[in-house]
Amino acid sequence: MGKEYDSINASIRRWLGKQHLFFVATAPRADDGLINCSPKGHDTLRVVDHRTLMYLDYAGSGVETIAHLKENGRIVIMLCAFQGPPKIFRFHGHGEIITPNQPEFGELFAEFDRDPAGVRSIIRVHVTRVSDSCGYGVPVYDHVEQRPAMENYIAKRGAEAIRSSMRKRNRASLDGLPALEATEVVAPQAPIAKPAGAQ
Repeated sequence: MGKEYDSINASIRRWLGKQHLFFVATAPRADDGLINCSPKGHDTLRVVDHRTLMYLDYAGSGVETIAHLKENGRIVIMLCAFQGPPKIFRFHGHGEIITPNQPEFGELFAEFDRDPAGVRSIIRVHVTRVSDSCGYGVPVYDHVEQRPAMENYIAKRGAEAIRSSMRKRNRASLDGLPALEATEVVAPQAPIAKPAGAQ
């Protein structure tokens, strides 16, 4: 039987830190709208506090998550154990988009040890429901490595070319919902360094 939790406790946080892949799902309000589900990797998920998650959103041909969050805010993040004891966790909540033109972007980005090139936004999720389920149907997989394709693509295209593509291709979702505005597609500022001794 699945269980609900009051918050993202220390045990869940440790479990999250061991996973290499997570999935993000959103949907528009319209009954005939296209539901979106995207896999994410590259150590881009962070626990902010007992009720908040955030992850790095990279540029892509689609912009469904951003469009759906701007329309209704609903989001769920799911992770499942591919090694060790079977387990699935789902984090339902309200998503918030922080683009590089917003003042807090630099401070939040400092939590990720990554180059900002190719980063489209940070998605912050205010979690309203934490739950698990057995995961008995999830197969066992060995994690070999993260694919280098994304970093190679960013290096080959260049950050400004990617931003230019975002301005053209990320203006609306597949259903025509508004997504990124031109003012939101700017070069990320250098990450703000954490104070000495900060966790």
